[in-house]
Amino acid sequence: MVKEIERHGFPVVHMCTVVPISLTVGANRIVPTVAIPHPLGNPAMEPADEKELRRKLVKKALKALTTEVDGQTVFGD
Repeated sequence: MVKEIERHGFPVVHMCTVVPISLTVGANRIVPTVAIPHPLGNPAMEPADEKELRRKLVKKALKALTTEVDGQTVFGD
């Protein structure tokens, strides 16, 4: 679905826990996340720390969304 949306001119960020799967499906902008059961959080963290973790991931995704890419790019740390 990611490739189809981009084919129509809309940039997409694929946030995922298993980067090789994103690479296999052809996502161009990939942001690694935390873990399969909690991709955008960590319930073991203190609420304020988890909020900061989520904020960091969303900011990374927004940066990826506004970055021109030529092919598949993983936006790691």
